[in-house]
Amino acid sequence: MLTACAPAGQPSSEPATSKLKAMATTTIVGDVVKAIGGDTIDLTVLLPVGADPHDFEPTPQDVVKIAAAQVIFMNGAGLEEFIEPLLKNAGDQAKLVSVSEGIQLLDAVHGEEEEHVGGDPHVWFDPNNVSVWTENIEQTLSTMDPGNAAIYTSRASQYRTRLEELDGWIKEQIDLVSQANRKLVTDHAVFAYFARRYGLEQVGAVIPGYSTAAQPSARELAQLQDAIRALGVKAVFVGKTANPNLSKRVAEDMHIKLVFLYTGSLSEPGGPADTYLVLMRYNVTAIVEALSD
Repeated sequence: MLTACAPAGQPSSEPATSKLKAMATTTIVGDVVKAIGGDTIDLTVLLPVGADPHDFEPTPQDVVKIAAAQVIFMNGAGLEEFIEPLLKNAGDQAKLVSVSEGIQLLDAVHGEEEEHVGGDPHVWFDPNNVSVWTENIEQTLSTMDPGNAAIYTSRASQYRTRLEELDGWIKEQIDLVSQANRKLVTDHAVFAYFARRYGLEQVGAVIPGYSTAAQPSARELAQLQDAIRALGVKAVFVGKTANPNLSKRVAEDMHIKLVFLYTGSLSEPGGPADTYLVLMRYNVTAIVEALSD
């Protein structure tokens, strides 16, 4: 009625319909939310491209962004430890959804100087876990925006089909690597879910913990180098969001390859890993190439 009674030529102060205001913490979570929500929702992503979710430091502007959101999708499993105080400062108005809810977490790997309660948060390196994400995202969007529930259900189903195709492709690619060479050394303990799913072994990490914010001891670095030497490891894989200095030193000392992967963030739009599905294909291609004879 207020709209009908507004003076001619003067727009209503409120639109007839408004999109659900959603936020995702990381670019990877945001990409999956976008695949399901599409242009039906108004989506923003908190962390910029290239940001490390383990040591992200929010700004006052981030608090403003969170305050405007109706729902916030986060990886969960302890990845975004920064989000709880940030939400409190923003008034805790948004519905907070852990997309990893329902995934059986692997035990976190701990270094001598790191303590963390909970499991390994890097669940997205198994596409089957991301399939669980889609279920949580679909259910949340459908509940909060029931008028578009059929759209969310359709998109989620289509995306799960693409995840199944990705899973099959990864198996085919890893089959090209000999059993003896299926050993991963990474900058931090990031590939446990990937290794379990596809028959590899995560034999060590430069930072022996789940977080890039931790620091290895001299003894831990020496133990890692001994393992690399004994097992004939071919490469050290380092995430593009992590500081590569320690990994580079280990690779140089052991005379093995240093290979960069996308782990905690997508690439910039139009880059080589600008969606989750493309990121996984990029990483798998690089891993197979580095581990092949």
